[in-house]
Amino acid sequence: MAQNLYETMFVLKPTLTPEETQARINFIKDVITSQGGEIVATEDWGNKKLAYKVQKFDRGYYYVAYFKSEGKAVLELERIYTITEDVIKFMTLKYQKQAEVKAWNAMVEKANAKQTKKQEG
Repeated sequence: MAQNLYETMFVLKPTLTPEETQARINFIKDVITSQGGEIVATEDWGNKKLAYKVQKFDRGYYYVAYFKSEGKAVLELERIYTITEDVIKFMTLKYQKQAEVKAWNAMVEKANAKQTKKQEG
């Protein structure tokens, strides 16, 4: 079966310690890979102000992962998001059309370049 292209963003509670935040991020990444998904890029946006309050929080810790997978991985990922109380918002997008795939590839390239720059600097 052909792999689909996805972008998932989730927002964690801002009250988590840096260690707890990293543990939740690793857990979500493990969910993707354990379902046969391949993470090709990530972006750690850190703590940002939310557009509106969510569960009494006006800030959240944003994280984005770009991955290739079959649809079942997304079902499991979204199930995990809904039962993980530290995840206050999430969204997963599927890229299918030619223009969308091109945009996805550009975002992956940009995220990986940013990551490489961060590691070098």
